[in-house]
Parts: sequence; C-alpha cells; structure tokens
Amino acid sequence: MGNNNENNNAQQTEEQDLGQLLKVRREKLANLQEAGKDPFVITKYDVTYHAADASAEYEELESKLLAGREPVDVSGLPEEEARPKRKADYEERRAIMDAQPIEVSLAGRLMSKRIMGKASFSNIQDKSGNIQIYVARDAIGEDAYADYKKYDVGDIVGVKGYVFRTMTGEISVHASEVTLLTKSLQILPEKFHGLTNTDIRYRQRYVDMIMNPDVKDTFIKRSKIISEIRKFLDAKDFMEVETPMLVYNPGGAAARPFETHFNALDEDMKLRISLELYLKRLIVGGLERVYEIGRVFRNEGVDTRHNPEFTLMELYQAYTDYHGMMDLTEEMFRHLAQTVLGTTKFKYGDIELDFGKPFERITMTEAVKKYAGIDFDDPAQVPDDEAAKKLAKEHHIEYESFHTKGHILNLFFEEYCEEKLVQPTFVMDHPIEISPLTKKKPDDPTKVERFELFINTWEMCNAYSELNDPIDQRERFAMQDANAAAGDEEAEHTDEDFLNALEVGMPPTGGIGYGIDRLVMLLTDSPAIRDVIAFPTLKSQN
Repeated sequence: MGNNNENNNAQQTEEQDLGQLLKVRREKLANLQEAGKDPFVITKYDVTYHAADASAEYEELESKLLAGREPVDVSGLPEEEARPKRKADYEERRAIMDAQPIEVSLAGRLMSKRIMGKASFSNIQDKSGNIQIYVARDAIGEDAYADYKKYDVGDIVGVKGYVFRTMTGEISVHASEVTLLTKSLQILPEKFHGLTNTDIRYRQRYVDMIMNPDVKDTFIKRSKIISEIRKFLDAKDFMEVETPMLVYNPGGAAARPFETHFNALDEDMKLRISLELYLKRLIVGGLERVYEIGRVFRNEGVDTRHNPEFTLMELYQAYTDYHGMMDLTEEMFRHLAQTVLGTTKFKYGDIELDFGKPFERITMTEAVKKYAGIDFDDPAQVPDDEAAKKLAKEHHIEYESFHTKGHILNLFFEEYCEEKLVQPTFVMDHPIEISPLTKKKPDDPTKVERFELFINTWEMCNAYSELNDPIDQRERFAMQDANAAAGDEEAEHTDEDFLNALEVGMPPTGGIGYGIDRLVMLLTDSPAIRDVIAFPTLKSQN
C-alpha cells in the first residue's frame, strides 16, 4: 500500500511540474507577442543548406585546402606544452578554412542548448540529421542573444552563419543570426531516455520521429522503396493507374470487408480489399501493363504483420504467365535491396538474407512432402477429401466442414512449411479450391498456375496466371457463393460486371500483388508492421 501511495504522489508531483513548465512556455510566447516578436507571424525562411549537406561540403573543402597538412604531433609532450601547440595548430588550420567560408542558412528543431555566459552551444535537427551551432553574444548582438537564451528545446529556429570545425573536432555553424520560427508549447521527452512507450510512439508519430532518428530513417527508406518500385516498373513500360476504393462487391482476396453507407445514393457500399478486379478490367480495355500502389482495407485482426488498412501494390501484364511474374519479382526484389540498402545481402534481426542468389522454386505439394512427409499427389496416401480430413485430424490441424483435399493441403503447408522458408522461395501450383481467380494447370486441373513468394517465413507476394475464361470464372464464383452460404465469411461473390469484362475478352495475363508494408519491414529490419506505417490503426482512447 505504501509503495502505491509513493507512486501516486510521485506521479502527481511530475504532473504538477509538467503543468508549470507548459505554463512557462505559454508565458514566453505571450511576452514575445507583446514585444512584437510573435514567431507565428513568420511565413517563410530561406533555407540554403541542410545539416548533412553543410557538413559534407565543409569536409570536402577541408580535404582540398588542408591537403598534405598533417596535424601537429604532440605525442610524448607534457600537457602544459602540448596544449599551446595544439591550439596554435588549430588556429592556423581554422584561418585557412575561414579564408573561404561556407555561408549557410539552415533551419531545424532545437534539440539541446548549453548556455556558457557570453557564448552558447546548441544542436539543431533537420530532415538530414543534426548539426551543432555556436551562438556568441558579440556575433548576433546583445538583444538577440538575450532572446536566444530564452528559447526552449523543441523550438524551431533559423540560423545563418558560416561552417567551421571546433577545437574538439566537431563541424558546427558559427551563427551570425538566429531567428525563432516556431515556439514549441509542449515538452519533448527527456533526451537520454527518449520516447519508449510503444502506444504513445504510434499515436504521436511526430514526436517519435523527432526523438528516434532510426524511426525517421525507416520512413525515408519506405518512401525510397516505393519510389524505386515506380522507377523499376515505369522502365518496363508499366502504366500507373488508380481504381475505386468504394465498391459494391469487393473481390480479389479472401477477407472480410469494411462496410459504409453512401448517403447521396442511399446505398450500402464496401471498402476494397484488393486492387485486382478493376486492374483486370483495364487489361481488357487494352492497357496491357498496369499497376497500382494504394491502400486496401480488410476487417480482420491486428498483429505484428497485419494492419486493417495497408498498402498493396498489384500489377498485371498481358501476354505473360506466372513464370514471367516470378522473373519480374526476383529482378525487382534484387533491385530494391541494391538501390535502397546498397547490397543484395543484408540482415533481418539475426538472419542473413541473400537476394543475390537465384530464388528457390518449389511446388506446394513438394514443400508439404519435404517438410511434413505427406505426398498429396499420391493416391495411396491421400485418395480423396475424407482421407485428407482424416490426416488433418491425426496431425491436429483444424479444418472447416466444407474443406476439400485442396484446402487441407494448404493447411498442411501453413502448419509445416511456412516456418522453414527463410531464404527467398517461390511456392508454386496451389490447389484450385483456394485460388478462385487463377488459371488451371493444363496438365493437372486440380491445381492452378499460382505462386507465393516467402522470405523470412513471411508471404511477401501472391501471383497468378490469371483466369481469363469467363465460363470457368462463373463456375469458380458459384463455388465461392456456396462457401459463403456454408459460413465462409471471407468467400468472394459473383461479380457480374467483371464476368462481362471477361466475356468481352481478356488476353492471357500474369498478375501479382505485393504487400508494401511487409516489404518495408524486411528492408528496414523492423519487427512490427506498425513500425513502418506512419499512423497505424489503434483503438480509440475515448
């Protein structure tokens, strides 16, 4: 009981202290406004450099101007003799550099401040990183220095000056002018402990990015990954398109949709769960190579690899098949690793992944035979649906009453194989029962021309030789309708307009869908999908 009281008292004291600090910040703002120095009236600031660019340019100039000049050797000298020699050497080097000053104007968030009488050192952070600024009263003026001393960590400032290297070796900006651009009215988390509460990090991603540079870097890499995907596909003559998010009949995946109501039409609609069916309509229309990168919505659970809204990229290419999609995917994944990470061999956690080697290719039946010891193609082992269900019971694998041999093959794959697929592996030739939009294999109509790419035990993408036979497609939809009637909430439903498009005629086509968030997790070594979605879905705090 005593510990609880102490904790409550400590929390109350902390809240009171925080409240006082917030009050002081608002008072500072009021004083600035009364003095005609309101930072919120400033509408622009001329930024000529970012921190990383200023440092890089200085180092380049330094290597040029000081080429061949070795630092003074004071090894073996007593400190009282070494100190003046180091200082003299520093001043000589500084004079050479100051003769060709790099004038900069940069802006960023004040992350630290050390007041030392007539001069101070601060650190500001912009999108490229951090840089130290040296602020001296004699350089910026007495009144400006008095204002600067009142600035708080978290404020956004503009700094003009020139770049130099301090005697301790840190590249810095010698300020000639400091301007308060935004007054921060909140308190940033304590520097050395940072922002560690996971829920707050996700809800206040903006603070998470400020306090954790690795988080900002993850989202910079995410943007680069998407940009490189576009460059890669554009170079292969694919066209980026956009398709509806609000639909009457969501299809293209096995998932429960979110439902909404369109007031103007007084009709119920759903949010899309896939991009597939509209992109195929565009193939019918003659575009031949199309892709879309966009949000899709699935009304399902949340875990480390699933978020109800996520980013999907789907592409469709006429006159190719799933083998063409495999070749394209392997080339693209290798390209992304090389351009984003600078290497095709990298680590996710403790696992080293190699995108430089040819990706393994194995059928689903071969994988189950390899890892579970059961050959579903052998009539002696699995002659029919009932035998498959019996095997499932023996191996403690749960199944639904409507499941057939093909469904149960997939369940065995999920149970015994996925966890073994660490290096990039294409798993091919799925059972027809779980692939309602895929073309049958000509030599085995119980299977389809489909593959999934697995990396680090995760499904990274799903691809087909697309079904373009409208009669076969209608029969598959009928099977899905029957499954829905039997209780399958994730079954698809007959889409008459899509069938009409197929009847108009769709050429042989290869198609594939990539989960962008999972790909970003892999290439940024992020443990959870929420770490790569800037604003993930969270339970309301109300």
